[in-house]
Amino acid sequence: MIAPGTLTVLAPAKVNLFLHVTGRLSDGYHTLETVMVPIDYGDRIRLTLRQESDIVRTRGVDGIAPEDDLAVRAARLVQRRTATTKGVTIEVEKRIPVGGGLGGGSSDAAAVLLGLNRLWQLELTRVELMALALELGADVPFFVFGEPAFARGIGEALEAFSVPPTWFAVLTPRVHVSTAAIFAALELTRHTPSARIDVFSEAYGGNDLQRVALSRFPEIRACLDALSREAPRGARVAMSGSGSSVFAALADEDTAMDTLSRAAQAAAVTGFMARALDRHPLHSFAAA
Repeated sequence: MIAPGTLTVLAPAKVNLFLHVTGRLSDGYHTLETVMVPIDYGDRIRLTLRQESDIVRTRGVDGIAPEDDLAVRAARLVQRRTATTKGVTIEVEKRIPVGGGLGGGSSDAAAVLLGLNRLWQLELTRVELMALALELGADVPFFVFGEPAFARGIGEALEAFSVPPTWFAVLTPRVHVSTAAIFAALELTRHTPSARIDVFSEAYGGNDLQRVALSRFPEIRACLDALSREAPRGARVAMSGSGSSVFAALADEDTAMDTLSRAAQAAAVTGFMARALDRHPLHSFAAA
């Protein structure tokens, strides 16, 4: 028996610096190449140990039932696979916009896997946790991997990627984008050539999903245009994931703050500023 305890952890958002769709598999999944970067803005999750085996969600995303919540599904998966008799109470304070292309649900799931590895004293390695993560979704292994990464396949083949100090000005229009609908679009480009190198210039690549999203959501285009006008010349401005969030990648905090303030006012939306992370806050929660 271990003493009751509580962990409060950050589930960081991510941005895709670029995202190319390189093919489609027979099972309907798409193959991708993308660079994903965790940022120091995210959901907060409180995990409280229960000595009985119940998994209880007391706070989560409005409109999502507990059985459909990735955070709850992660807890039940790791409990089942490790045959632990312990339980947990899960409280999720949502800050990452839902349907924003910033990986909120996937990050919550990974934070629960890592947090319970510590809280339940499971001693699972990163490789073991990443295998569980892949059962929950293609983006979940990235957050367990725990550092900026170049991803191939459906997103599960990850290589560490070095990112210079970067600040992001992020705008999220008031629309919810369905990832499945964007990937199902007939006009989506699905044959971008595979990269032959793992080192990219700052101008390399784009987001193959962006054109589809812009054609359906003028609100995304308005945010993208506002950031493009206000960011310094040559800054990377793009949509993250399948949208709806867009970002400008900038070299320093003051420039990011100024760009965010002016672009948010121009687009009449809210946003946030965040710094690229070299390591996930829970990176050390995986056993060596």
